[in-house]
Amino acid sequence: MTTDSALQRPFRLLVTGGGTGGHTYPALTAIRAMQARLAAADRSLEVLWIGTADGLEARVAPAEGIAFRTVATGKIRRSANPLKMLSAANVKDMARVPLGVAQARSIVAEFQPDVVLATGGYVAVPAGLAARLCRRPLVLHEQTVRLGLANRKLAGSATRIAVSSDSSLPLLPAELRSLAVVTGNPVRPEVLSGQADKAVQALNLAGFDRRLPTVYVTGGAQGAQQINGVVRNVLPWLLGHANVIHQCGPANTEELRAAAAGLDPVLAGRYHLTGFLGAELPDVLALADVVISRSGAGTLAELTALGKPAVFVPLATSAGNEQAHNARHLADAGAALALLGEVTPQALQDAVGPLLTDPALRAAMAERARAYGRPDAAERLVDVLLDAAAS
Repeated sequence: MTTDSALQRPFRLLVTGGGTGGHTYPALTAIRAMQARLAAADRSLEVLWIGTADGLEARVAPAEGIAFRTVATGKIRRSANPLKMLSAANVKDMARVPLGVAQARSIVAEFQPDVVLATGGYVAVPAGLAARLCRRPLVLHEQTVRLGLANRKLAGSATRIAVSSDSSLPLLPAELRSLAVVTGNPVRPEVLSGQADKAVQALNLAGFDRRLPTVYVTGGAQGAQQINGVVRNVLPWLLGHANVIHQCGPANTEELRAAAAGLDPVLAGRYHLTGFLGAELPDVLALADVVISRSGAGTLAELTALGKPAVFVPLATSAGNEQAHNARHLADAGAALALLGEVTPQALQDAVGPLLTDPALRAAMAERARAYGRPDAAERLVDVLLDAAAS
């Protein structure tokens, strides 16, 4: 029988994962959703995050007031050559994993979480194994179409495996499919509430022609040299058909400014070059009619939740080639376009051109993209976590 004191005890959630935003932000969004859900039931949430000292989570968790601990970890440096996988650096790092498991086991035993959420990244392995050793329910969340390396290592210890796409299910080993639940990839609520007119005001886009579609070009937080170079080469053509907001990393800023300076003034007025977008991003996404970007899991989750037509240029060096898998998955469904392999200016022009000149084509792709979006993914993941804790 559940006692009143048990009902009043804070729900304890241990989160592990990180290294990059792709693993960190879904966890943070799930934490916020869990806090709101429990608060509505007059119950509080106590969270402990196990991560790496140099990963993004080491900054994000403390900034959110979340208790944060680190453990020893071992990073696998991937290679197609099995002999290179046995590099001195890999062997040295893997030797740290048993120490990390011992440290994580001590933390889990002390914290006594109701459930453990692992979102991937090599730091998730010690904490996930510790959850099994301490007999605590373990929920894995996978952001990409295929299970990442950390989640593959932990799958046999999981109580539930939350995946972001129906396409992930047939890719799972048969014995794990009964554990899988399609939740989607949590998207920050603020991303879904942008206002186009606010972007125009905040970025002072007075030269934009609102009768034309707007293209948002981004390579992520650091920008992407490949995307920047190809866009630079088609800039006069692109601005003849659209307004452009171009988020660019510092390495390519000067050459793009120089390219813009040589444009006809009318075309130049339709081009806005910017660095990292923070609070303005939701409004920029609301303004955008077409997005040209990498195809990381977080980007896909946001663009499909918003129903944005996109041309993806996958990062070829992403772990396990996951960005190409992500992009191909949507492209095969007609929910996006994917430029795989070498990306030339002509290839980009051929892909983007029809979307800019045919509003009906944009609308159809937007509708198909939205069909893959799961704006309620955080709530679905909270359901899985609470169910695992109760089982």
